[in-house]
Amino acid sequence: MTRLTNPQILDAGLNDWRALLHHLSARFLTVDFETGAELVAAIARAADEAGHHPDVTLTYPSVAVLLTTHDEGGVTDKDIEMARVISALADERGVLADPASTQAVELALDTPDQAAIGEFWSVVLTGDPDNYVDDTVVDPLGRCPDLWFQDSEPHETPHQRFHLDITIPPEALEPRTEAALAAGGRVAWETPTFRVLEDAQGNRACLCWSEGRNQDSEPTHAAHALID
Repeated sequence: MTRLTNPQILDAGLNDWRALLHHLSARFLTVDFETGAELVAAIARAADEAGHHPDVTLTYPSVAVLLTTHDEGGVTDKDIEMARVISALADERGVLADPASTQAVELALDTPDQAAIGEFWSVVLTGDPDNYVDDTVVDPLGRCPDLWFQDSEPHETPHQRFHLDITIPPEALEPRTEAALAAGGRVAWETPTFRVLEDAQGNRACLCWSEGRNQDSEPTHAAHALID
């Protein structure tokens, strides 16, 4: 199965869908939850029959669908065919698509040496160093946006004004920290509610957890300011 180019995807005439990053993306306005659940069930049956399964998100007013062929790292004819099936299922139920509301968020990190930090960020974001492939960290469970490493010239570590907070269960803190250290990171410092990790190039992220936090207290914005 060959990965399709953007012009090839456009030529398929999928009016309900948009090609965003490595996916076909659609949002169907189901208006109420019951209609959305019925559409999701129909999509599930069709996906099982075809042996090709999309990512589906059901919310009160809509159903969002992402299609990609993971083995090829992008959109193939299998996705085109499944997109047509899903659009037909929505049409049968009088459900309209809203392609203009679709979007895909990808994080990008400039680095002169992505190999030095790729596994660290794979661990921090997904818990597994093996989710760093080629030049991108991709979470197979879909819990966070992709992180893409953009090649840049070597430079001094800048003053960091943007960082990621990853909130995890307390029991996952130590295993993820140990894996991050094994991937070349270090612990910068920690508070009772979050631990600051730093990659080999000085980029920082927080592993956060709720245990030990006073739920009635103010968020620890002052402590977070120390990261900058």
